[in-house]
Amino acid sequence: MVDVVIVGGGIAGLVAARELARAGREVTVLEARDRVGGRLLNAELPGGGPIEVGGQWVGPGQEQVLALIKELGLATYPTYMDGRHLAEFGGRRSAYTGRIPRLSPLALADIAQAQLRLDRLAAKVPTSAPWEWDQAGRLDGQTFATWIRRHTATRAGRSFLTLITQAVFAAEPEDLSALWACHYVGAAGGLDALIETSGGAQQDRIVGGSQRIALSLADELGDRVVLDSPVTEIDWTDDGVRVELGGGREPVRAHRAILAVPPPLAGRIRYTPGLPGDRDQLTQRMPMGRVIKLNVVYDEPFWRRDGLSGQANSDRRAVGTVFDNTPPEGGPGVLVGFLEGRQADVASRLAPHERRRQVLADLVGYFGPAAGDPVAFIEHDWAAEEYSRGCYGAFTAPSTLTRFGPALRAPIGPLHWAGTETATRWPGYIDGAVESGRRAAAEVQAVLDVPARRT
Repeated sequence: MVDVVIVGGGIAGLVAARELARAGREVTVLEARDRVGGRLLNAELPGGGPIEVGGQWVGPGQEQVLALIKELGLATYPTYMDGRHLAEFGGRRSAYTGRIPRLSPLALADIAQAQLRLDRLAAKVPTSAPWEWDQAGRLDGQTFATWIRRHTATRAGRSFLTLITQAVFAAEPEDLSALWACHYVGAAGGLDALIETSGGAQQDRIVGGSQRIALSLADELGDRVVLDSPVTEIDWTDDGVRVELGGGREPVRAHRAILAVPPPLAGRIRYTPGLPGDRDQLTQRMPMGRVIKLNVVYDEPFWRRDGLSGQANSDRRAVGTVFDNTPPEGGPGVLVGFLEGRQADVASRLAPHERRRQVLADLVGYFGPAAGDPVAFIEHDWAAEEYSRGCYGAFTAPSTLTRFGPALRAPIGPLHWAGTETATRWPGYIDGAVESGRRAAAEVQAVLDVPARRT
């Protein structure tokens, strides 16, 4: 018997456990995988260095995670940005420096006005309760694709916002609610904050790989974290919970529970009694994005010799977004690319050698023949992971937030909800996960009526 059982050993669950343990509560973290980190995961480069196959970036304004990184004694370094970027939009290719690719004046004007409209709209959305906004119903009743069609006049403008949707949500504009898109943009402080590298969400990386955040938290928690413990069922009353585990493990009893897993995965657990209809309807309408992340490794970052930054975007290639992902010491050279949304659907059905051939063809198209001869090819399909089922995060389908949004964070008896999708700032990012863990821990701490035991 413990005070609090936490389901999920990602950042949200580990932060919640740390907060409660520091307050003297007895906690147990149950993680289904054989590792901590959730959607943060380090792989290994040739020669043994770490490389991220999951979430990796932090940036200005993400105060929660930046403070946590400092507390844990970790360090960051900037994403490589020197040189010219490559862009392919509306049938036109350009190499450019700065923020804006070389497009026609009409296309640039269209993109600028659409972004201004989106930023102004997003700034009006209440970040903690978007469903309470007086325009919520109108936006939630349409897809983001509908909003894009109504507010752009050029192919380049539509292509730009479609690529942004794929890169940010790992989904298509047709998949998600326009209200969710506006909420997401507003919770980050504007579209530039989401898409920019310098000054934006892709500005910095963690020395040693982003999973070090989770590993450091788990080290601090010690044997409070129990791996290989998939939760299959939760029996609950107002007095507490009994958590059943797979693999014949003994159940865990607690006064309160925090479920720190994405809504779709939380919805797959069996609850006795069953959860209220609004919560169940919500999880049915929150799918995960779909992405295959690719780290393509070379002896050296050859593109830098050509004056290129390694950053590339295209509205016609399967690999629509690429960054220089080279370690801070300058080698080996790494290009990271993403197959997102519909492109991930198609690519996942290919044999591995066919997918590799397609990816390398796109990189050759961006950077020339040298890109076709890597020394390693590291890919990770997050939709294929049993305890992720997608990435970067969950999003809401149309008419979900206005009908069932209040169920996103509202506790049910002894059950509390965490995870980056529940954040009011930077949902979908590491920062949002940290916020959610702290919020859930504070909720539990406020209602626990058992004496705190110092450990």
